[in-house]
Amino acid sequence: MTAVVFSAKQTHPLAELYVFGDSLSDTGTVFRATGGLYPSHPPYFQGRYSNGRVWVEYLAEQFAVKHVNNFACGGATTGGSDGGLVPGLLSQVQTFTQTHTSSHPDTLYILWAGANDYLQGVTDTALPVANITNAIESLARSGATKLLVANLPDLGQLPATRHGSNASALSTLTQAHNAGLRRALKVLQQQYQALQLVTFDANLLYQQAMTEPAKFGLTQVTHACLSGSGPCSKPDQFLFWDSIHPTTAGHRILANTSVAALKRQFLLPNTL
Repeated sequence: MTAVVFSAKQTHPLAELYVFGDSLSDTGTVFRATGGLYPSHPPYFQGRYSNGRVWVEYLAEQFAVKHVNNFACGGATTGGSDGGLVPGLLSQVQTFTQTHTSSHPDTLYILWAGANDYLQGVTDTALPVANITNAIESLARSGATKLLVANLPDLGQLPATRHGSNASALSTLTQAHNAGLRRALKVLQQQYQALQLVTFDANLLYQQAMTEPAKFGLTQVTHACLSGSGPCSKPDQFLFWDSIHPTTAGHRILANTSVAALKRQFLLPNTL
């Protein structure tokens, strides 16, 4: 886990949580928009792209955050809606900033997007990284100070991609994206001194889970629990629920690691 180190630390609990991103953080946006049709329940859990709650919910629970505002939307790219039905990261942030002109100092903003750009065929990392940068700048101008920004896991090593002809290219794009994002966050920190940016190294965490699954209580990290014949019998031992998304057990691992990073940076107490 890596963190970009910044300004004076505080010891206040989190008052609010705002989430922007894609299906990895979606807690029902697409489900509500489709009248409960997608993702189908069952086998998916109440609008989540998993078999249970997702990582931002576990994170909020650990800090006892009572006000969670989730804009994340399954299928979102880093950009705008592009005339489609799915609001991208920039569109989500724009929706927020149009109605919020100030920010509580103990509000945490989470941004995690980019996977869909490359899975949908983008072959240059410049625009996705610029979109994420612009989203963070918009939040900073609206008064945001505490941000958690996640990088991408190896997109060439998902069950959906690992045996495909594009696996190597997706792995290369992932590395380039994460390097570009790391550079962009350093520049943003210099430009916005009040920002307290934590980088959630999802790439490293996925890599560790795949190479040392027992350390995380997992036994299967390359295949999906959910298949054409239905779900597996022990989903909590699987990293992946379907061919792209983690199980709720995987989401717990994501949450625990991100919570630890936030506590180190902000000296936040565990209020449970």
